[in-house]
Parts: sequence; structure tokens; C-alpha cells
Amino acid sequence: MHSYLRHYIDGQWVESEGGARHEVISPATEQPVSEVTLGTEADVDKAVQAARRAFESFSTTSKEERIALLQRIAEEYKARWSELARSISEEMGAPISMSSTAQVGAGLSHLQTGIEALKGFEFEEKVGPNLVLREPIGVVALITPWNWPLNQITAKVAPALAAGNTIILKPSEQTPGSAAIFAEAVHAAGVPNGVFNLVQGDGPGVGTALSKHPGIDMVSFTGSTRAGILVAKNAADTVKRVHQELGGKSANIVLPGTPLDKALKGAALRLLMNSGQSCIAPMRLLVHRSQYDEAVAYLRAFFEQAQVDEPLKEGNHIGPVVNRPQYDKIQGLIQKGIEEGAELLAGGPGRVEGRQEGYYVKPTLFAGVTNDMTIAREEIFGPVLGIMVYDSVDEAVRIANDTVYGLAAYVVGDPAQARDVVRKLRAGSVFVNAANLDPNIPFGGYKQSGNGREFGKFGLEEFTEIKGVIGDLPEGAVPDIPAEAAA
Repeated sequence: MHSYLRHYIDGQWVESEGGARHEVISPATEQPVSEVTLGTEADVDKAVQAARRAFESFSTTSKEERIALLQRIAEEYKARWSELARSISEEMGAPISMSSTAQVGAGLSHLQTGIEALKGFEFEEKVGPNLVLREPIGVVALITPWNWPLNQITAKVAPALAAGNTIILKPSEQTPGSAAIFAEAVHAAGVPNGVFNLVQGDGPGVGTALSKHPGIDMVSFTGSTRAGILVAKNAADTVKRVHQELGGKSANIVLPGTPLDKALKGAALRLLMNSGQSCIAPMRLLVHRSQYDEAVAYLRAFFEQAQVDEPLKEGNHIGPVVNRPQYDKIQGLIQKGIEEGAELLAGGPGRVEGRQEGYYVKPTLFAGVTNDMTIAREEIFGPVLGIMVYDSVDEAVRIANDTVYGLAAYVVGDPAQARDVVRKLRAGSVFVNAANLDPNIPFGGYKQSGNGREFGKFGLEEFTEIKGVIGDLPEGAVPDIPAEAAA
């Protein structure tokens, strides 16, 4: 069993002040795979003090110094590639073939994109005779989820450091290993003491302490909408900035006349990837009535052949979902779909055949889903796809937008028609045909899917404060302040 019992604070691995030991249960074996110490308010206080001390000097470093630091972090990250991949597979269940490519690869892409964004970023802008400055916000708390742990850690750490902030990272207690290994990489890269701090813990403990702490200037949170609301409420008393990427319920519109083979295979693979545990997973598939029967037949065969297997085995299968609560939630939603009249085409409730241990969920396909059903309203976060029918493109857009979420949407078909549809969808990211996430393009949600944007220069902007300097100042000059203005 792997042990991550210390926090990384002020450049050192330190014991927790009063923290409790917590075991991470393998989703494949239901046995402990690692252990971590859940931090306390005292640990958070210590990290905040270190970060505030470090901010005074780190905030004044040059762009070139921060570029060099991020480059060193990226190199140390690459040196730990296989270790990071195995940790993710063991703790949250992603198949090793995916962990060692998409999961770890996403983390590196954000580090590299952050470097390029910083190279081209302007921290000063002349507006007429005046000056607009972008400056670091201060001490930022980064609260990250378990489903794409390194993706979300690096999508926040890279721009936060690039902007000159100091950091306290609280990863999910479900995936502490990859965060601890990442902290080792940051330390080896020579980050100044106090600039990057890691406090392991859970939401009610460390997450709440960070959100409420008066020494924190900003919280960047990725997780469920329910948890995001609590973070915002806890942060309100200190009026700190709150940046959130929350839940989703993405629709995938297959435009009329689109060849279904590639469109449906892509839809199924996007949904099943990571066992459906992605905030942008296209859970609602909208097909025109003229192609509905053909789509049902194709997807039934695809889902019946979808494989489920162990995380540490190479292959194109999906692994288990992350833990028992998630497994139970998905099972309940599958049963709810049956009770509310959706047609079960493949999968269904219960254990995967031949597996009496592990949180494996059958790849499940429903047809006849309507937007008033629970499985069309709630974020399932599992390998469950619902097929919905529409009669006109305008109706498809209305169905897609009929949700409290607005993180992502998908459009498949004629690009000319897709261009019109894209502008009507209320979502922060719209993927057209085979497009994938681009770390240079802003990522974030409308409505209850959050606020603010991540990735590239857009993420860097989120970690800056804007200062207006009014007056034509020669370089190095300090103007006299009129008495009436000083008063």
C-alpha cells in the first residue's frame, strides 16, 4: 500500500497537525491501495502563512524566471510519467492504457500550453495616456477532483504560477497519489519555498478551511455543482474570488442525414471513455426521427460488445467507477431510468458478469429517453447513454438547452448547418464532428456549470488582478498627489 501521510508546506514534507489517516479503496479490488492524512485547519493555516510570505518575492519575479520554472516542472513531470499513470489507475480505476496516454498526457499539455501562453502574455497595456496592469491575485487555493486528477491540477497550477501567484493545492482524497508525485516533481524543479504547497484532505475539512480562510485571495474549484455552491457560500464572507468548473449534462446532436457509422461510434466512445466519469461526457444523444431505428440498432450492438476489465490490464476496455458511493448512485439512476419508462437496450443494473468484487458498471444504453426523465436531467457520471429523438433541428437545440447545466455540447454532421447550431447552444464548449479538447481554447461553463475559464491565455487571465493607472507617467516618475485627492 502506498503511503502519502505528509503534506508539502513551505518547501518541506511535514507531518499533519491533528489530521486523521484515511485509506483509499481500490475500485478494482475493494481493498486499500493507498493511505493519506486528511489535513486540518491548522495545516491550512501553516500553508497559508508560508504562501503569504513567499508571495512578496515570487510576485515580483520576471516572466523569464517563471517560464524557466514551469519548464523545469514539465521536465520533472515527464520523468515520473509511468509512476503517475499507475497511481491514477490504482486509485480511480482508469485503464492503464488510458492513464499513460490521455490522463498523464493531459497534464503535460497544460504545463506546455501554460509556458507558451506566458511567453506571449502582456502584463501591461497602454490605453490612451493611461496604463492597465495585470498583476497576480495573491494566494490561491486550488481544489481539484478525482476523475481527471492531473488534467485539473496542471490546468490550474500552470496559469496560477505563470501569473505570479502562490498556491495551496487540495486534491481529491480519492486520488492523493498523483498529487503527491506531482508535488515531488515541483520540489525537484526548484520551486521557491512556500510558492507551491500541498495539503491533502477532504472537502468538509480542508476544502472548507481554504474557502473560508481570510488569507486566501482566490479559490479555483473543479467538482460537482452541489460542492461548488458550498465553496461559494463559504468564500462569500471574505469576498474572495471564486472560479468554478462544475457539473455537466452534455447533449450530442446528430444532424439529419449524417452518416451514422462514424457519428455513433464517436458518440459511444466519448461517453464510455473514463467509464463515463468526465464532466463533458455526451450523455444525451439526439437523433432525427428518420434515423432513429438505425441508430438504436447500431448502438445496441456496440454497447453489447463493449468490454469491462481490470485497470492495470492493457487494452481498449473500460475500468470500474471510482468508489462505492459512485457505483451505488449509478445503479440507482439506471433503475430509475427503467422505472420511468426508458427502453433498456444493453447493460442494466447489477454486477458485471463474472465480477463479484470491484465497482464495475455494465455499459448501459437506453432508448426512448425524454428530457423529463431523471436520467436526462441528472449528471450520471457513469457509462450510461440515453438516445433521444427529435423532429427538427430547432427542437434538438431546445432539448439540448433544456438543462440547468451548460458545460459542453456536441454537433455531428454538415459543417455549414453545424455553424448555425453552434451559436444557439448554451454551452461553454461546443465540439463539432471529431474535434477534441484543445488546451489553448477556453474551457468552462454556462449556467450551473460554473463561471470563469481555464486553459491557455484565458486561464492565465483568470489568475490576474487588473489595475488601472490613470495619468501619463514617464518611466520611473512618481507624480505629486493633489491635496484634495489625498484627502
